Amino acid sequence: MPSWAEVVAMASELPEVEESTWFRTPSLKVAGKGFARLRAEAEGGLVLMCALEEKEALLASGDPAYYTTPHYDGYGAILVDLAAVDPDQLRELIEESWRRKAPAKLRKAHEQGSVWR
Repeated sequence: MPSWAEVVAMASELPEVEESTWFRTPSLKVAGKGFARLRAEAEGGLVLMCALEEKEALLASGDPAYYTTPHYDGYGAILVDLAAVDPDQLRELIEESWRRKAPAKLRKAHEQGSVWR
C-alpha cells in the first residue's frame, strides 16, 4: 500500500513539484496549481486530476482502487484508494495529473529532457 510519503516521492521526480495544502489537507502542486490531494474525509483516499473519459474508464474497469463521490460527479478527478492501487498504475496517474496542471512550457521541457522513472 503506497503511503502519502511514497506519493510525494513519486511526484517529486517530476519538475517543480511542491508540497502544500489544499482544502486544509496535504497536497502537491505544480506552478501553484494542485494536482494531488490527500482526502481528510476518507483515510487513504487520494484525489488526482484526469480527463472525464479516463475517469469513466477507470470506474468502469471495476478495479476497487478507483471510486468517486457525488461531489466529484462531472469533474475531471478520480479518487484513488491507496490501500488497493497498483503502485505502477499510481505512478502513471500521478504523472497524468501533473501534466493536466503543469504549464505547457514545463510539460514540453519535461518531455524533451528526460524520461520519468
